[in-house]
Amino acid sequence: MAKVRVLFSILKKPSSVIRIMGDKRLLNWIPDDLYLKIIYRAETGKRLDLKHPKTYNEKLQWLKLYDRRPEYTMMVDKYEVRKYVAEKIGEEYLIPLIGVYDSVDEIPWEGLPDKFVLKCTHGSGSNIICLDKKRLDIEEAKKKLGKWMKKNWYWFGREWAYKKIVPRIICEEYLTENGKAPDDYKFMCFNGVPRVIQVHRDRYGNHTQDYYDIGWKRINMTNNKVPISNSELPKPENFDEMVDISRKLSRDTLYSRIDLYNIIGRIFFGEITLYPTSGFTLLEPEEFEVMFGDWISLENNENGGFLCPKKSQ
Repeated sequence: MAKVRVLFSILKKPSSVIRIMGDKRLLNWIPDDLYLKIIYRAETGKRLDLKHPKTYNEKLQWLKLYDRRPEYTMMVDKYEVRKYVAEKIGEEYLIPLIGVYDSVDEIPWEGLPDKFVLKCTHGSGSNIICLDKKRLDIEEAKKKLGKWMKKNWYWFGREWAYKKIVPRIICEEYLTENGKAPDDYKFMCFNGVPRVIQVHRDRYGNHTQDYYDIGWKRINMTNNKVPISNSELPKPENFDEMVDISRKLSRDTLYSRIDLYNIIGRIFFGEITLYPTSGFTLLEPEEFEVMFGDWISLENNENGGFLCPKKSQ
C-alpha cells in the first residue's frame, strides 16, 4: 500500500516523473529545445517561449541553448574555475585546496583534517560537508560520491556548460565563522553588472534567504525555496570590494551569479553559477521575473563587447 501511495504522489507531480526518467537517461534522445519546453512546463506550470523570451527564467533557458562560449565549461568546473579566478582577481580569494582526485578510491580519508568539504567538480549540490571526521560515515560518503561521479548534470536541465566536464573530486578547507557556516553572498550579475544580492545565513541551522539591491536595501522577493529572515543583515564593510569582484568575474557573461563568502572581513570565492536552479524556480512576486528578464540583454554584452547569437526564428 505504501508503494501505491508513493506512486500516486509521483504521478501528481509530472516533474518527479521527468526527474526519475532523466536520471535513468531515458530522455536523452529528445532535442534540447523540445526537452526544455517539456521540463519547464512540468517544473513551473508555465509555457516556455524560446522565440520571444521575456522573463528571467525564460531567458535562462534561452541562454542554455544559444549562449555557448567554450569558457563557460571552465567557469562551472569547480576545479578549473580556480585558474580563472586566480587570473581575474588573484589566488588570495580562493578557498585553500587540500586535494584533487580522479576517483573516490584516491581520497586519502585518514589524511584528511577533522573538518573539510568534498565537492564533485562537474555538478551541483554534490557535496560532502564534514564537521567531525570521527562521526563521518565514510562508506556512505563513498557511495554518494560514487553515484555522483557517474552522473552528467547536463542531461536533466540541459545546462550545456556541464556536458563535457571531466568528473573529479576536490577537497577544500571547511570555512566557518563563529562556529557556523559563513554568510553566503550570491551576486546576480546581468550583462556583467551586479544588480541584486541573494544572502544565505546559517545554512546548516536556521537557514534563511534574503534579497538586497545594489544599494543594500532589502527587496520584498522570494523564490519560495528558503524562508526570509526576521531581521536585515548589516551591509558588509568591504561590500564595494565584493561588488568589484563580481563585476570582474561576470564581465564576459550575459548572466551569471557570483557566489562569495565574507569571513571577518576576508572575501572567499565560492562558485560561478550560470543557470541558478536550472532556471526552473520562479521568483515571487512575478514582477521580478519580468524586471530581471528585462535586465538580461540577449543581443550583446556592453562590458565585454561580446555579441550573442541571434534568437532562432
